[in-house]
Amino acid sequence: MNSPQHPPIHPQQARLDRIHRVARLMDARYRLPGTSYRIGLDGLIGLIPGVGDTVGLAVSGWMISEAVQAGARRRTIVRMAGNAVIDWAVGIVPVAGDLFDFAFKSHQRNAALLAADLERMGAVRPVSAR
Repeated sequence: MNSPQHPPIHPQQARLDRIHRVARLMDARYRLPGTSYRIGLDGLIGLIPGVGDTVGLAVSGWMISEAVQAGARRRTIVRMAGNAVIDWAVGIVPVAGDLFDFAFKSHQRNAALLAADLERMGAVRPVSAR
């Protein structure tokens, strides 16, 4: 696969691709029938009182750990952690928190923050070049 048409994938690119896949699974895996709106496992497991939002927070923790290992800036890490805490704190509120989980999509926000940071550092290809 590493031919002139397909340059070698940088380790940070592979890491970012994994993060994007998990973020999509958590926030936008399933399309609601009859709409263009997408939901993911985060919103669905968030419906389980107490446990669901904590599972989502654990996934966010993994993403943040990956961002640290990738060399993301401190500012990016803090913003990612803020998104995770907001998603968890609001998500634990019955009903309103569940609706918030479906709309906020913290995992995709965090994947985008990391992608922008890694692109700025030149560690991954810009989205337009992928």
